[in-house]
Amino acid sequence: MRVPFVKMHGLGNDFVILDAREQELPVLSTRAIAALADRRTGIGCDQLVRLEPTSAAEADFRMRIFNADGGEVGACGNASRAVALLHGRPARIETESGIVSAHPSDSGVDVDMGVPRFEWESVPLAYPMDTLAMPVAWDVLENPAAVNVGNPHVVFFVDRQEDIPLEHLGPEIENDQLFPARINVNVATVTDRGTIRLRVWERGSGLTRACGTGACATAVSAIRRRLVDNEVTVHLPGGALQISWDGSGPIIMSGPAQESFRGEFDLQDYL
Repeated sequence: MRVPFVKMHGLGNDFVILDAREQELPVLSTRAIAALADRRTGIGCDQLVRLEPTSAAEADFRMRIFNADGGEVGACGNASRAVALLHGRPARIETESGIVSAHPSDSGVDVDMGVPRFEWESVPLAYPMDTLAMPVAWDVLENPAAVNVGNPHVVFFVDRQEDIPLEHLGPEIENDQLFPARINVNVATVTDRGTIRLRVWERGSGLTRACGTGACATAVSAIRRRLVDNEVTVHLPGGALQISWDGSGPIIMSGPAQESFRGEFDLQDYL
């Protein structure tokens, strides 16, 4: 069976998108998704995204997101921007974590990412602790903030994020027993009141050029710690995102997305 796809990216965070809103497409197994995501033997991507019709009255369609290891996750900011660009007009998108609103704009796409959750059981953590300054450490990384922005994140503020061996510490922290659902790991340096530099180890995918939910998690954590103002530019290896948060309402993320190419694959090659 030949399956059509669209390859897109947001600041280098790339996706294989299967659009099953108006045509019937197979539901892929975890193994098939991981095989498609492989950059040597598959199409290659950080996430596979599947669009489907929705039964939710308040949504236009449903988006399901699968990391490169085949595991399903609740939210992806960069994927939301890519899907909104593909849709071509404002959309309310049903995700596992709730409804996301996206609006194409002159600068790319603006996405309402919803209200962040800071309760320890909402992150989730294995046991109660202060999520603004957690009394834990891994090597040189210590006292992180934790937040759920549709998926779970832990944020470390350091003097020089580029010096942190995230390729080694990232998987250790991601799989620590403190995080029963695993965790996305962010290391950030605040440059000034309006600027943050960030690298992300993404749960189930590894080091990534950009992570929209990571930028949101880092920005709101910095705002809570009074390190930055309510509007901040987050610079990732793939480019910059604009994040605004008033301290209580939804997070607004703005940034570009782009279509790379279209094609199709033979499903039998990935079973």
